[in-house]
Amino acid sequence: MKGIVFNLLEEVVTQEHGDQTWDLLLDQAGVQGAYTSLGSYPDAELLALVQAASAALKVPSQDVVRWFGRNAMSLLAKRYPHFFEPHRTLVSFLLTLNEIIHPEVRKLYPGANVPVFDFRIRGENAVELRYISRRRLCALAEGFVEGAAAVFGETVSIEQPRCMHRGDDHCLLVCQSSSQVAAAGRVA
Repeated sequence: MKGIVFNLLEEVVTQEHGDQTWDLLLDQAGVQGAYTSLGSYPDAELLALVQAASAALKVPSQDVVRWFGRNAMSLLAKRYPHFFEPHRTLVSFLLTLNEIIHPEVRKLYPGANVPVFDFRIRGENAVELRYISRRRLCALAEGFVEGAAAVFGETVSIEQPRCMHRGDDHCLLVCQSSSQVAAAGRVA
């Protein structure tokens, strides 16, 4: 996993819980925590950090991962506004993942192993995302979708009728968004 993911995790943890909490998670996970954004690190280190946070907060690890994705998206929107600015809605943004965003991620972070999404439009504000990744981080995808919705001033409900954690060969995220802002613009 690319170091940028660990950098984002550190940033969201320290913003919400402080530097001491990050240091405690590193100790409890048994990892060093010196991550460079372009470096590559074992997936097991992220999972160890998530498990440490799960144990500390007494919440399921999937909830920790979802929280991370939701909070990391606003940071990504600030760092990479060119991915967000051409869009007015969550659905418009999501439809660019495979063709625009993930190829750019691979340029910025060589060797990045990003998931693949298949899409099916279900209406103006609804889309099905078929999530395929060996990492099985569908909760992170859910969190990213929730965070992206907030960037666009929308709320989103997500159902997951299929999930690799329940034995399916892929995850299916059914996303229905609704606007919270006037049609004049979006919230950044």
